[in-house]
Amino acid sequence: MDVADRLELHELPGRYGDAIDDRDWDRLDRIFTPDAVFDLTDLGEPRLEGLEAIRAYMDTEARHPRTHTMTNVYVDETDDEVTLHFRILALLPEGRVGTASYHDVVVKTDDGWRVADRVVVLRRTRVNG
Repeated sequence: MDVADRLELHELPGRYGDAIDDRDWDRLDRIFTPDAVFDLTDLGEPRLEGLEAIRAYMDTEARHPRTHTMTNVYVDETDDEVTLHFRILALLPEGRVGTASYHDVVVKTDDGWRVADRVVVLRRTRVNG
């Protein structure tokens, strides 16, 4: 993978966060493939199949944070697939801050890199004592 591909992949999380924060669902086609899977089950939310299902969920059912900040972005490449990993730091509506890890299988399309399969994992902290 060349540097231009890596740079484009590193921009995907920010583009996603801005599209969600701006409530601009039309921009999600710059993030996801038409048949993408978005698994939110670790957050107690559905597993979405297809870009239109993702858009509909975001527009009607999702409980969106006030803002998204993406960090810890890195790419792993094997002979079989390319995965993009990053963490979200989100200001939640009730004023708390939440974190989750995103694990994306990405594919290079004629229009650039897109997410084909996304799994979100809630980050949990343990308080001792």
